[in-house]
Amino acid sequence: MFKITPIQNKTRQKDICELFGTEFREEAFAYILYDHDTGDVMGMSQFEILSGEGYIFDLREAPDSSDREAMFILGRQTMNFIDLCGAHICRASLSAGEGRLISAIGFKESDGEYFCDMTGMFDGKCDGHTVEV
Repeated sequence: MFKITPIQNKTRQKDICELFGTEFREEAFAYILYDHDTGDVMGMSQFEILSGEGYIFDLREAPDSSDREAMFILGRQTMNFIDLCGAHICRASLSAGEGRLISAIGFKESDGEYFCDMTGMFDGKCDGHTVEV
């Protein structure tokens, strides 16, 4: 069993970024994915919402973890939060995470980054959004 929670403390966020070897972005939102039973960190995401669009900087799996389904759910949770905030367009850095995972959660490569129109993605109908895992 795993759990995804927002990282509320910036010192904790910075420590997690160091653990993952990624840049700490003080103004970014962040989620942590961890094993509910052991407390082991499994993954993290850092993202922002500006000008009506979301941007995912990081969707990273811990070096000693290999749970593709949990990472898929972390990615979709991150996107769902962005969508709930009213930003239906989301972009991601080409270096945000493993390309196959980024594609599986709904992004397509476009103009040197990943792009996803999340309109209708989380309304229970999946209006044309398909996923290849």
